Amino acid sequence: MFEAITERLTETFRVLSGKARLTEANIADAVKEVRRALLEADVNYKVAKEFTDRVKELAIGQEVIKSVTPTQLFVKILYDELVRLLGEKQEPLRFAPLPPTIYMIIGLNGAGKTTFSAKLALYLKNQGKAPYLIAADVYRPAAAEQLAVLAEKIGVPLYREDTSDVEGLVRRGIETAKKQAREVIIIDTAGRQTPDTDLMEELARLSKALQPTEVLLVLDAMTGQDAVTTAQAFSQTVPVTGVILSKLDGDARGGAALSLRASTGLPIKFIGTGEKPEDLSPFYPDRIASRILGMGDIISFVEKAQAQFDAEKAAKLQKKLEKNKFDLEDMLEQLRTIRKMGNIKDLLAMIPGFAQLKDADIDEKTFKHIEAIILSMTPEERRNPAIINGSRRRRIAMGSGTSVQQVNQLLREFEQMKKLLRSFQKFQAQGRDPRQAHPLFRKK
Repeated sequence: MFEAITERLTETFRVLSGKARLTEANIADAVKEVRRALLEADVNYKVAKEFTDRVKELAIGQEVIKSVTPTQLFVKILYDELVRLLGEKQEPLRFAPLPPTIYMIIGLNGAGKTTFSAKLALYLKNQGKAPYLIAADVYRPAAAEQLAVLAEKIGVPLYREDTSDVEGLVRRGIETAKKQAREVIIIDTAGRQTPDTDLMEELARLSKALQPTEVLLVLDAMTGQDAVTTAQAFSQTVPVTGVILSKLDGDARGGAALSLRASTGLPIKFIGTGEKPEDLSPFYPDRIASRILGMGDIISFVEKAQAQFDAEKAAKLQKKLEKNKFDLEDMLEQLRTIRKMGNIKDLLAMIPGFAQLKDADIDEKTFKHIEAIILSMTPEERRNPAIINGSRRRRIAMGSGTSVQQVNQLLREFEQMKKLLRSFQKFQAQGRDPRQAHPLFRKK
């Protein structure tokens, strides 16, 4: 996700490379490129202009301290403003004071409402809640059947009826859920072709009758500014409380994510990053900002990895980090774990040191090259990369079918990954913000 804007911004930062200080002239050039990058990412023009005007105002006159370069300082300013633009903090789901909590899921046809309903149910189940699904889409053929298949897969009960009385169906479903002592009810409503149909009035009546705890609007991230228009239209009819951006893994631009909060005031609560039921993540503005700027997202990566690591392996890894014993064999194990966690390109981008790989694509082929390079090393070389000199690098390159340059790149990225993972572990152990593991966020 965000590949296009990340690549463009990375190029933009080179405008400031080699500058001794931030001046009005070089800032103006950089800001112009940032604005162009945002517009190419399909960010709303007004949002892009206000954002870059503020960045320019903050950057002019900033004194560059010895420990960071002008480029790093500019990136830090961009980061802070991106976090602000995206909503500053993660907005959690609201729960009713007395159960059941009711979430009404709405959106256009094809936005991913049914899939999200199941994903949310699994997410809540994993949080220790007792979710219950209601198939309230009585218009789309096989909609209830789709949700039934997903509900069975994740082990969550479902209520469905063959009727056209939507409100009656939902009320009976809620009563059934209460009898089963289910804590959270998720209502998958019918999709709308456009936000100005008669079905919108049906949504308004249903919302008024049920008084749901939250009305969650599912938007297709790949529709860019159209997602903002859709959100504004729905909000005029239904009291939308939060937005879900689906299909964000297929969105290289990021226009919807960057425009929504500023244009509508609605918080983004979750992002969908794949088709599997577990491919749902809370929306964290600071983590998304880090990824947009090519700095990775180590916190989300660790959270995803925890689902794959067993406790014993995690404890061993922590001890290795504490003793500075993390080696290339450990790195290979982590990368193999990535294959079980989801899209390789998306996940590698979360790891510091891999967020800005210069290969054309980060895919299965790239992973195989990394694996081949490490496996072409001797056990001693994997455990102690410091001994890998020029002749060893040439031998490793020949053995792995890669180039010496690729071997060198991997070793550099290993060192950066090792350094930042150690810093992350140290800050986490001290109860401090793990983002301070990155040099741009350390206190001056």
